[in-house]
Amino acid sequence: MRHLWEKCVAFHGHECPGLAIGFRAAEAAHTWLGMTGFSQDEELVCVTENDACGVDAIQVLLGCSFGKGNLIYKDTGKQAFSFFDRKQHKQGRIVFKKSLMPTMDRKAMQAHILNAPLEELFSLKDVSFELPERARLFASILCEKCGESAPEHKIRLEEGQKVCLDCAKPYTRGF
Repeated sequence: MRHLWEKCVAFHGHECPGLAIGFRAAEAAHTWLGMTGFSQDEELVCVTENDACGVDAIQVLLGCSFGKGNLIYKDTGKQAFSFFDRKQHKQGRIVFKKSLMPTMDRKAMQAHILNAPLEELFSLKDVSFELPERARLFASILCEKCGESAPEHKIRLEEGQKVCLDCAKPYTRGF
């Protein structure tokens, strides 16, 4: 286990309690859901509800990444990770139970997270949404304002021109 922790630290750049949460969440996915190995493609999917340090451990240990399309960000700010195994048809949502123990210093907090029983740290819950579809490939379209390409699902039609999200003018009416 120590070599896996060191591998995560090397990728992330430093040790911290947040990285420890992701490290142990990946262990919980392995232990409780039987998710083993490193995802070579999209056989394992993680929907992370945060963009914090722990996500780096998920990438290193389970092979989920934004580039492969099997790491999806759902911004709730929670220390929660929903895992799906497409081959074994298993899924579960692993949620960190504790607030980050404010009475502990960072080093003690990290040690506690790395050593406490999984049941003390996490809850295993049902996932409340369907398995996301596999990543799709989209044609690239040139923005007629800036000249940069963007995938077709990120292009808007504005005054007859195809424009990227950066160039598109937002349209709201006060609500």
